Amino acid sequence: MLIDVDINKKSLKKIQEDIQKHSPYPPTVRLIAVTKTFSYTSIQSAEKNKINNIGENKVQETKYKISQHLLNTTTKLHLIGHLQRNKVSLAVSIYNVIQSVDSIKLLNKINNSAIKQNKKQKIFLQIKNNKQISQSGFNKKEILEAAEHANQLSNIQTIGLMTIGPNTKNVEKIKKIFKQTKKIQQIINSSIDRGCKYLSMGMSQDYIFALQEGATHLRIGTKLFQKRDVK
Repeated sequence: MLIDVDINKKSLKKIQEDIQKHSPYPPTVRLIAVTKTFSYTSIQSAEKNKINNIGENKVQETKYKISQHLLNTTTKLHLIGHLQRNKVSLAVSIYNVIQSVDSIKLLNKINNSAIKQNKKQKIFLQIKNNKQISQSGFNKKEILEAAEHANQLSNIQTIGLMTIGPNTKNVEKIKKIFKQTKKIQQIINSSIDRGCKYLSMGMSQDYIFALQEGATHLRIGTKLFQKRDVK
């Protein structure tokens, strides 16, 4: 069952203030309201508060939410969860941006679906920054090869890199991961693909550190929303 939630305006204001305070380039930062497990009312609340980037984790859940509603024309849907290859065609038809591209096979399948749908699919390449088996993504050695491959595909537009910060309270370790991701993005942008200019990193618990290291897209759910009062 999906939960009805609204934007917490105090939290939104705090996040906006943090962007101004901690980002080297505040105008470049985009806030992605993560609405996974929340009902369509969360998307509506984000739109009312002028947040026009929405992050979803599951393709079928997104399809269910938007099937009976119209999004604002300025609203962009981002897939930030793992994409199963049997859901690629549907994902290409739904999302403006697929952030969780984590394999060459997935790149090829997205490109093939985008060709069939006559669409240039915007993507982020996901970097795996730790040795946890459960985390998806390219390792540091694979990511440059993936960027080169993506740059050769006709209907793929790589606009940035995405990563998930380590699950630790060690601030220096978190910042090191984000700094490394920024460095890789700069290498790709300068030597492989000039279109790869964005960094999606930072969630509710670590977005300030991500901002300090140059994040352009923050994926925030828990900190941004509050449950509706039952009347």
